[in-house]
Amino acid sequence: MIGLDTNVLVRYLAADDPLQSPIAKQLVDSLTEAQPGFISLVTLVETHWVLRQAYRYKVDAVNQAIAALVDAAEFVVDEVDLVRSCLTKAAETGRELPDILIAARGARAGCRTTYTFDRPASRLPGMELLA
Repeated sequence: MIGLDTNVLVRYLAADDPLQSPIAKQLVDSLTEAQPGFISLVTLVETHWVLRQAYRYKVDAVNQAIAALVDAAEFVVDEVDLVRSCLTKAAETGRELPDILIAARGARAGCRTTYTFDRPASRLPGMELLA
């Protein structure tokens, strides 16, 4: 198994760089179920953020891309069951996956609440607006 950094996933998904995107594609295409690529929660959240903020992809498109990575046998995703349940919640609510993951990880860690300045995120169960 090999680990994949955010920039590799972004170059693979966005296919926007004439030099790095083909290299990322070749690496990802070489992955197999027997020799998978590992995607950490940090990488997943950063990838979501970059695609939303820097590339201005719509939330549904990014969530679908992340779901495809999660479902592919060529990848091992950190906390995969949590990510799947958060993806389901994101699809049902239209909310940002990273916010849902933050709330879920906080709850799993025993947090009574997770404070945020982000108004939309504060509407999630387990999140509270800090004002």
